[in-house]
Amino acid sequence: MNITVSHLSKKYGSLAAVDDLSVEIPAGTIFGLLGPNGAGKTTAFKCMLGLARGSSGGVTFGGKALAPPLFESIAYVPERDVLYDWMRVSELVEMNRRAFARFKADRAFELLATFGIDTRKRARALSKGMKTAVAAAIAFARHADLLVLDEPTSGLDPVNQRHVLNLMVNEAARGATVLFSSHQIGPVERAAERIAVLDRGRLVLEGGIDDLKSGRKIVEAIFPNESYSLDGIAGDPRVGRIDRSGRIVRVMALDAPSEIVQKLEAAGGTGVRIIDLNLEDIFLYAVAPASATADVVEGS
Repeated sequence: MNITVSHLSKKYGSLAAVDDLSVEIPAGTIFGLLGPNGAGKTTAFKCMLGLARGSSGGVTFGGKALAPPLFESIAYVPERDVLYDWMRVSELVEMNRRAFARFKADRAFELLATFGIDTRKRARALSKGMKTAVAAAIAFARHADLLVLDEPTSGLDPVNQRHVLNLMVNEAARGATVLFSSHQIGPVERAAERIAVLDRGRLVLEGGIDDLKSGRKIVEAIFPNESYSLDGIAGDPRVGRIDRSGRIVRVMALDAPSEIVQKLEAAGGTGVRIIDLNLEDIFLYAVAPASATADVVEGS
């Protein structure tokens, strides 16, 4: 199920929690919505699923507007726990079996065992991480065409985080679309094929992870002291960004990183090295301003 988000906005008074968001999520992909806390990820999900009314814009699912029959095909795990505290885990499974035609109770119990959940316990007796695991197990047992997972690894230990990420990959492999949010870099880099980065409600970056990394490198250098000039480097069209932290300089090279190495060495830099760009770099460069002095300008 592909998703098309067109100029979606949600305002609370003068505050735009989501500001003119447009993104296309192809069917069968794992799409990560990345952003700092408060960036608007949860609000975007709520507006997409009709849990909050957008101020403008719209969303279609497989070319159709959201309507009650579609919820049979959509599994949603919200960031905050919405389990009925008084119910046992086994009762939550039975409730979902009765509510959704595609729900597979055997699969739910299998996943709960994988997460180490005692199904005899009431939801109120579970830790935050255990509640997240229960919600995830129930969602993955839905056999949905679309899974919308808001911070699905929150509170989980590293072993169960890996279980959730593997399940996401398995769902995409059978043709489902997986849309998930996170403020953590690791889960997104391990699982997502495409990402969108939100910052203060606005989309600041979107694309395939491999494409965003392709051709770009970080060139790092250390200078003897903080009195150095980067004239001739900052204006180079092959330089996308320069960050300075004391004597350390990190240059994003859009092309020909070896030539940037030579320029930094000529400027007095030592220990100059080329580093592969990772998702943390991509994220930080999207949401954080450059730590630069007057002789450094930020490129595209």
